[in-house]
Amino acid sequence: MESPVYDYVILGGGHNGLITQAYLARAGFRTLCIERRDHVGGGAETVEDPRHPGFLHNTHSFFHRGITGLPWYRELELEQFGLRYLQPQLCTAVVRRDGEVLEWWSDIEPTAESFARFNAKDAAALRRWRDAFVPIVREILEPEGRTVPLPPAERRARLEKTPEGRLLLEISQLSPLEFVQREFEHPTVQAGLLFFNGLREVDLRCRGFGHHIPALFASAGRPQMAVGGSRSLALALQAAVIRAGGEFMLKATPAEILIADGQARGVRLTDGRVVQARRGVISSLNPQQTFLDLTPAAAIPGAWRTKAQDFQYNLIAPLFGLNLNLREPPEYTAAKKHPALTDALMIVLGLETIDQFHDIVRHHEQGTIPPTVMWGCCPTHFDPSQAPAGRHTAFMWEKLPYALQGDAHNWDREKDAHGRAMLKLWTEFAPNLADAVLDQFTRSALDTERTLPNMRTGDLLIGSFQFGQIGAHRPFADAGGYETVIKGLYLCGSSSHPGGNITGLPGYNAAHVILKKAGPKT
Repeated sequence: MESPVYDYVILGGGHNGLITQAYLARAGFRTLCIERRDHVGGGAETVEDPRHPGFLHNTHSFFHRGITGLPWYRELELEQFGLRYLQPQLCTAVVRRDGEVLEWWSDIEPTAESFARFNAKDAAALRRWRDAFVPIVREILEPEGRTVPLPPAERRARLEKTPEGRLLLEISQLSPLEFVQREFEHPTVQAGLLFFNGLREVDLRCRGFGHHIPALFASAGRPQMAVGGSRSLALALQAAVIRAGGEFMLKATPAEILIADGQARGVRLTDGRVVQARRGVISSLNPQQTFLDLTPAAAIPGAWRTKAQDFQYNLIAPLFGLNLNLREPPEYTAAKKHPALTDALMIVLGLETIDQFHDIVRHHEQGTIPPTVMWGCCPTHFDPSQAPAGRHTAFMWEKLPYALQGDAHNWDREKDAHGRAMLKLWTEFAPNLADAVLDQFTRSALDTERTLPNMRTGDLLIGSFQFGQIGAHRPFADAGGYETVIKGLYLCGSSSHPGGNITGLPGYNAAHVILKKAGPKT
């Protein structure tokens, strides 16, 4: 039987791979996405509770920051395929045990007013740094995220030419922890600022990322949620690919990237089938999968194999999830004094002071469970379609170590007990949960890795931002431009610039690199 022939074969059906495929298909190229599961989307997933039909749960991603403002969202016309996002005005609320609430709103002024309830100087600092970083985000950081990264020396030389660039370089020398401690006074404000950005992305002690905090102040992107669940994004992207003529091969696992005459020419599957690629193979997988598991050793220089092997994952990125089916939504005691809390998209519980972050890191290093700091949402408060009529779903996420007591498999024994401990804490803030829970289940970082093997050690960001793994050095030096040492083998996943989370920018950038190299379809 003759092997099918495509212009490009994409490995992995996560949102980045789908975005790359959509652009290539729209340009007239014949494309195929190979996905090991029976559906696409990767972390953009919403699952139905098999024990309780109609209860939908977003198990890997939910808070999608500023999606509707990204270029691929508009250019791929995803709303034609039914995709719709909601952006509640109250983005995040940190609820303290004493009932006080630190609020982060879509607009800066109500956010500053919330800060002022804790410390007037902190509110002034918020406004000052927001104003200083608006041009930096608009003219430097956002454009950098949407293009091939410059070599570090060239980037620095360019930034040094403008006041905005010099300020960015200055603040980037700090760690998020140093910036927050230097510029803000109240411990709850400090902790909240570090949580809003740092805890979910970088080690707060790591220098080079101090600018993340003021950039958050100035960014127009705020947390959004997809109507119907995160899978709605995947379904819309898949529909855009199909309309453009792209094809899919589901429940198919790649065994080898085929190299001939120094060029990627196709993929052999574990069942022996072969798919040919005239122009190239595009991997959205992690570097170990791409360069060590799938590419023949003889085709890759030893230095590249070493760099791929040394690629590091985030210590504090693994996520533990508690998912609830409910008779009614959580009712927080603090909402009596702060009624806006009822409509907050993200609720943060257990976070009181900045010192807790050091404790969280220490527990991750030791493989033990820290005192709980968790965040989550009741999606059905905003989108009733995610549960049966009159019912609700809710979740809480917590950063917990992948290798519990030295072995990730310990989570299979311990995860439900920890889920009950999380629910106990949650009920202290929302007492009605004692009688509202119909059922519950948990997901550990090991469950994440089993479901999505590219998220090694449960790292949803698919690669640390430390160890120089940023910009032109992501995933590693010489591989930061989406092209590889092998002609026709490209990268498009979250292990490439600008990194993880649901941004689609690695896929968007890779598509434009590939299209430029390919030239017009003939």
